[in-house]
Amino acid sequence: MKRLFLLFIFFVLSFSCSRSKTTKSIEANKTPNDLIHETSPYLLQHAYNPVNWKAWNDETLKLAKAQNKLIVISVGYSACHWCHVMEEESFENDSIARIMNENFINIKVDREERPDIDQIYMSAVQLMTGSAGWPLNCITLPDGRPVFGGTYFTKNQWSKILEEISDLYETNPQKVIAYAEQLTAGINKIGIINVNKKAVPFEAEQLKSFVEDLKNELDFENGGKKGAPKFPMPSSLNFLLRYSVQFEDETIQQFVMTSLTKMANGGIYDQIGGGFSRYSVDGKWHVPHFEKMLYDNAQLVSLYSKAYQITKNKSFKTVVIETLDFIERELMDASGSFYSSLDADSKNKNGELEEGIYYTWHIDELKALLREDFKMFKSYYNINAIGKWEDDQYILYKTLSDEAFARSQNISLSEFETKLLRWKAELKQIRNKRIPPRRDEKVLTSWNAIMLNAYVDAFKAFKKTSYLKTAIKSAKFLKENQIQQDNSMYHNYKNGVSTIDGFSEDYAHTISAFIELYQVTLNEEWLDTAKALMEYTMAHFLDKDTSMFYFTSNEANNLIARKTEVADNVIPSSNSVLAHSLYKLGKYYSNKTYKRMAEEMLTNIYDDLESIPTAYTNWMTLYLNYVKPHFEVAICGEKALAKLDTLNQKYLPNIILSGAEKASGLPLLKNKYVDNETLIYVCVNGTCKLPVQNVTTAIKQISN
Repeated sequence: MKRLFLLFIFFVLSFSCSRSKTTKSIEANKTPNDLIHETSPYLLQHAYNPVNWKAWNDETLKLAKAQNKLIVISVGYSACHWCHVMEEESFENDSIARIMNENFINIKVDREERPDIDQIYMSAVQLMTGSAGWPLNCITLPDGRPVFGGTYFTKNQWSKILEEISDLYETNPQKVIAYAEQLTAGINKIGIINVNKKAVPFEAEQLKSFVEDLKNELDFENGGKKGAPKFPMPSSLNFLLRYSVQFEDETIQQFVMTSLTKMANGGIYDQIGGGFSRYSVDGKWHVPHFEKMLYDNAQLVSLYSKAYQITKNKSFKTVVIETLDFIERELMDASGSFYSSLDADSKNKNGELEEGIYYTWHIDELKALLREDFKMFKSYYNINAIGKWEDDQYILYKTLSDEAFARSQNISLSEFETKLLRWKAELKQIRNKRIPPRRDEKVLTSWNAIMLNAYVDAFKAFKKTSYLKTAIKSAKFLKENQIQQDNSMYHNYKNGVSTIDGFSEDYAHTISAFIELYQVTLNEEWLDTAKALMEYTMAHFLDKDTSMFYFTSNEANNLIARKTEVADNVIPSSNSVLAHSLYKLGKYYSNKTYKRMAEEMLTNIYDDLESIPTAYTNWMTLYLNYVKPHFEVAICGEKALAKLDTLNQKYLPNIILSGAEKASGLPLLKNKYVDNETLIYVCVNGTCKLPVQNVTTAIKQISN
């Protein structure tokens, strides 16, 4: 394959770019292309390009075959900064558009709307170039098999690529087809699951060994992984937090707390409006890539809530409150659903799109606004060489805790906190007068389920009733709009319309969220719905030969490969999330098949886990269930919810909760209800200790 790829390497032009601020003006062609009929904000952004873009569908693919034209598949998403740059430079250029329209069928794909397509062509570009990202641009045969791919290209690079490949396909199509055949074979080999038939002894010492390997990649000074850019990677931090508690590893726990503190102090966190940006481009969390994604913020709310349960750190609570305020203010719809993201770019005073302009500050405007407080504000937020970004703009960046800063200024903490609240309110008022970043208002089932889960975790930590109400409203939205009568799901929703069938990630995260919602409400409707969704997932996504789940349903078509998602990335893989839920549902319903499948899935991943533990952190969280005691806790009686609320305020990652105020038919609650009493049962694999009435006593039983 590498030798064949050399035929194409002459037009794979290298591109190296720094994260710098860029601007663009929006000049729309008056005649829309076919994307004008789509609902995705990203696709609609390209609806007035002179490129004759089409959406991915059967009609478009048939057209490519009928005309025997190569296909350009360009994948991106609404909040992607460099996607906008390439649009301005190439896709809004008439001469480039002419080449594309005459020689290719051009398909625009929203990678958030169609992660199945993104997976396939991402694999192709990784095989060809060794790396990939967005915008993702692939050129394929008329049947969709890829022959060339890359990420961002300048106008001259893209023009050269289009002309060279078009000419080669016209003069020597067999050479292009031969390469596509080998590349497609390679794509299908990526992610093949090797069934592990040998017995795997899940052992605590082996898990410790995995963590020792992980330590080599951790930045103990600044948090996160070593180097730059820095991504929060909440799945990894969540595993390490739980590991640190169950293995009493103070070094790892301190690393997690350092990571959370540094992120909350950094420019990656919106110090004025709350919420986290996608990542920082430097190694100290200072300069963010300014897009804000729903899934990042949801997972970080869960993580900071859990960290607060352990530490009672007031700053962690502030992060959760401010981030959820941001979510409700800017990403939440009245229906109970959540929008996908905010763009990195927004319009400046000249009407041009500029990255980060909404969030950054000039000294003069800060001086005018803060007056006599400017000196203190300047010191607190590093309006100096440390916080400076570009063009005399500053990103607010903290280097001291509120307590340490108040001491340095010889004022009380309460006096400083009053000032801080006033500063934030005043700056927010000024910022609200700016043109805000564009918002991607499509609703994605999987991301909404992760957000639902975040509200559950925040409610557990802070007992704020509004958080639970929002979680329930979100769950009702998903059940009423995204789940059909046969328990199949939709992936997307916009303006009352769902058009794309669900992927395994949608089932996985919804099942997980409904199980978590049950554990704070004791409403068995959510648990039963989770089980019904799992049954559908097993019927339509399961590879029975491997006990793993495909990303696409057995009813999906027109793709050149059927992928299996197992590696945990910024979002945990659908298979690891499903394995967790199979483990829990197996206990709730005494279902041996579920229990067996969860263990088989973890066993299949074991060799990969040994090789690259950093890519399988959510699997390692499941691993903990097998090497440390994992408890089933049942609370039965009329005061079950009150005792449940008290229990939930404690960080207890090694339990599943069940309960009822009356007798229940749930297998885990069988024969546990006693009239006129509220009893707490702590059990392991169905064997229970003596029931107790006091929550503190029950927690001691769990600790033992």
